[in-house]
Amino acid sequence: MSFPLAVPPRRLSLEVVARLSGLHPDLLRRLVTLSVLDARRDADGELWFDPEVLATIGRIQRLRAGLGVNYAGVAVVLDLLDRIRRLETELRRRPERWT
Repeated sequence: MSFPLAVPPRRLSLEVVARLSGLHPDLLRRLVTLSVLDARRDADGELWFDPEVLATIGRIQRLRAGLGVNYAGVAVVLDLLDRIRRLETELRRRPERWT
């Protein structure tokens, strides 16, 4: 007997993200407004998130709880971490020039 594979959703509603993250929907809306979180609006104006947003929310919660970083600071830290990740990826792709 075979079982169908669970297919992850392609997008999550505001309510689902709020429930899974434990954050209030108003806070999620604020984080989108501050460009801390990425979301898309549909024709009705409803917010939809990529499933990866849950990992970003986890990072935000760790920065807030562990380091006391405010939301403006969180946006800067997340941007810098993404830039570092892209630079490290680029360095790994280049042939080693320093021996």
